[in-house]
Amino acid sequence: MGPSGQGNPAVTTEEHTPSLPDLSYPRRIHVVAAGGAGMSALATILVQQGHQVSGSDQVQSEALQRLSDLGVRTWIGHEASHVLQSEFLVVSTAVDADNVELLEAQRLGIPILRRSDFLPAFAQTQPFISVSGTHGKTTTSSMLAVALLGAGADPSFLIGAEVTSLGVAAAYRPGQYFVLEADESDGSFLAGPRAAALITNIEPDHLEFWGGWEELLDGFKRFLTQTNGPRVVCADDPEAAKLGASCGAATYGTSPEATYRMMNLQLGSQSCSFGLRLPESERVVDVRLGVPGLHNATNAAGALALVSELGYPIDAAVEGLRGYTGVSRRFEQRGTVAGVQFVDDYAHLPTEVRAALAAGRSGDWNRVVAVFQPHRYSRTQALWQEFADAFTQADLLVLTDIYAAGEEPREGVTGRLLFDAIREAHPEAQVVWCSDLSEAATYLGVELSAGDLCLSIGAGSVTTLADLLLPLLLARPEP
Repeated sequence: MGPSGQGNPAVTTEEHTPSLPDLSYPRRIHVVAAGGAGMSALATILVQQGHQVSGSDQVQSEALQRLSDLGVRTWIGHEASHVLQSEFLVVSTAVDADNVELLEAQRLGIPILRRSDFLPAFAQTQPFISVSGTHGKTTTSSMLAVALLGAGADPSFLIGAEVTSLGVAAAYRPGQYFVLEADESDGSFLAGPRAAALITNIEPDHLEFWGGWEELLDGFKRFLTQTNGPRVVCADDPEAAKLGASCGAATYGTSPEATYRMMNLQLGSQSCSFGLRLPESERVVDVRLGVPGLHNATNAAGALALVSELGYPIDAAVEGLRGYTGVSRRFEQRGTVAGVQFVDDYAHLPTEVRAALAAGRSGDWNRVVAVFQPHRYSRTQALWQEFADAFTQADLLVLTDIYAAGEEPREGVTGRLLFDAIREAHPEAQVVWCSDLSEAATYLGVELSAGDLCLSIGAGSVTTLADLLLPLLLARPEP
């Protein structure tokens, strides 16, 4: 069970029949698990639109405190009385079906909505610029928002993590467009209308929702073809490029065939730079970012390509991105203790893991020590063979058991499945098994040395690793 009381989902795909909210006048809306990244971002938008919002969560958090600072009435813990004055209750799919606030709303006949049910209402006044893809959409959509702000647009935005240079994950602004991190996992990326769309990549994930690979591809095809404006896809991703070619989309990437081609790529431990060749004029603009990694450079190229396709000045957008410092949990610098640099990354798919490790490898650390916590039994079962080759750039890998994220265990599916696969595929690799984060912290408290990079990887509680290690490292005797 996760920090917000995650367990069996409150509202399943099969039984959920949304009643779209009328947000044309102020409404009373209660948000369950309001401290989560997606739900706190939604609450922020609703408050800034003038609605009366309340929220609750199991634990205090920075996100919940920010909502309080905006005037949201917040509670720690869930009580039936919290929903009595509400016209709508908003839940995430991770909220337990027996949550007392949910049960009380059901008893009173209060409409129960998901985050995605609000998207059509948002798009009525500001058409979406939607960014989707299997991975990279959080970073790309945040870069797009920052680039558009730099180019003189003033878009609203709703992103799945805090944009560190802006200090928020969401904002309601008076501009023409609404930048949306569009989620394909539940089909909500098809919400519209869309004035522009971008696809970072397409890989087989969330097939339990779509029913199969071909159905997922069809969903992405509709995402592009139903967009009333510029469409941009990554030329370096085979499936996205193939789909883009069939829809007449502009492309970006390192491929010589890309409409917006990346050139002269330079990767550093804390930054990266490249030239972006523009179509027609063949002019090359110099792009410099304060975040490392090829994946970040590629995401920036995509954001800038879409800014250009929308008709905004590219040079101003490039200048705006110079101040971009990333989003929370995407190669996020967590500080240095006893000479050990801590970085945290949300990567939970094989391609994402490779990208995070490649960014770590670009630095000058003595060792790259990766700590990976697999996320969800279903994902581990589907991708364990692909994960076997994802960690080759780590000098040392510490592997823990699976973070369930509300799923029930599956027979034979544990972190040991990955451990055995990695050892079989790469017998020379240094791989250590620790059943949980506490055991991992105890091991690393002795193993880590000054000059190491400790990279925590995963979408679950592994983000707390640096906090667990801090007292252990500080307690070590001086060398």
